[in-house]
Amino acid sequence: MTACVIFDLDGTLADTSGDLIAAANVCFDEMGIVTRLDPVADAGVAVRGGRAMLTRGLTREGAMSEETVTQWYPRLLTAYAEALSVHTKMYDGAVDEIEALRSKGYAVGICTNKPEGLAEQLMRELGVRDLFGSLIGADTLPTRKPDVAPYWAAVDACGGTRSRSLLVGDTETDRSTSKAAGVPSILVTFAPGESDVHALEPDAVIDHFHQLPGEVTRLIG
Repeated sequence: MTACVIFDLDGTLADTSGDLIAAANVCFDEMGIVTRLDPVADAGVAVRGGRAMLTRGLTREGAMSEETVTQWYPRLLTAYAEALSVHTKMYDGAVDEIEALRSKGYAVGICTNKPEGLAEQLMRELGVRDLFGSLIGADTLPTRKPDVAPYWAAVDACGGTRSRSLLVGDTETDRSTSKAAGVPSILVTFAPGESDVHALEPDAVIDHFHQLPGEVTRLIG
């Protein structure tokens, strides 16, 4: 029975907000509108995804429509793919602690609501793809988090045991996924935005990756 730790990506393993916002701003520039998202003030909306960023900018411009969001979403993904590791960095301590988990025999994988191709590209450009035995994205399966199917796929693909697995994330989506799967969750406090992860009542909360090993051991042995 191999204990298994599955990670969300955006806002959990890496701060991707800067490159995501830059991609959204490419779209706004090409639309010919004045509004731009701010890399700092709007970092929280960035980790909620491309559609959320387009919605935020168009709403500020007074030009919001679902049709426009749908029309420009593919362009945002293209712009992001062209420059997705310019500002993005793994969070402090993440690589060291994941390597430590692997050395202790834990299976490690990723379950993200970022499209699989972009997630694969980002992990490879950051030089960390080989740390993870699996990577399940938003479009790998017909469903995405908080549905449990992608989570179980991530566990299975990296050789983990479902009953000895847990999810590390940063949002209500991750907490809901762990609840649906009946597994523990660890939420991080360092993701962009102002959400109070303590209010989601996860099984553990960490402020830095060096706290991860102790909580993993406590929760799944």
